[in-house]
Amino acid sequence: MSTYQELLAQKAELEKKIELARKQELADAIAKIKSLMAQYGITVADLGGKVAAGKPAGGKGGKVAPKYRNPATGETWTGRGRQPKWVESALASGKQLSDLAI
Repeated sequence: MSTYQELLAQKAELEKKIELARKQELADAIAKIKSLMAQYGITVADLGGKVAAGKPAGGKGGKVAPKYRNPATGETWTGRGRQPKWVESALASGKQLSDLAI
């Protein structure tokens, strides 16, 4: 039975082998792709890909500007999510959202 230290050494060696195999397979795939692109005269633009720049898609956005303000207290609401109590009470008293718009 192997000791803990021996197993850690084996793990480190396997991780090196895995990384080398990944790099080799990646290099082989890139070479094959370049060969096919040259064979058929394909450019990167032909692939329809976009260059990654700026903010990643689907990430969390920034703050949203408020759209409504409570004239009595100055509280604001973006119009997203559940309506605050002051909006509900204003609507119940006969006001419209447009009356609270900033």
